Amino acid sequence: MHPAPVLVDLLAAQAATGIRPGTLRVWLHRGHLTHHGHDPAGRTLVDLGELQQHLATKAACAAA
Repeated sequence: MHPAPVLVDLLAAQAATGIRPGTLRVWLHRGHLTHHGHDPAGRTLVDLGELQQHLATKAACAAA
C-alpha cells in the first residue's frame, strides 16, 4: 500500500531537497514526476515522497 502523498509547492520542495524549481519543472515536463495540480495560490504541486524516491533512484544509478 502506498503512503498518502505529501503535496508541496516547488519552493517547499526546493527547501526539502535542494533541487531548484526550474529543474523540478523540467522533470515534470519530461514525465519524471507527477503533476498534482495547483494550490489555491496557483503554485504547482508535487509529491515530496515521489521526488525523494526519484532522487534516490538517480543516486543509485550514478553510484552503479
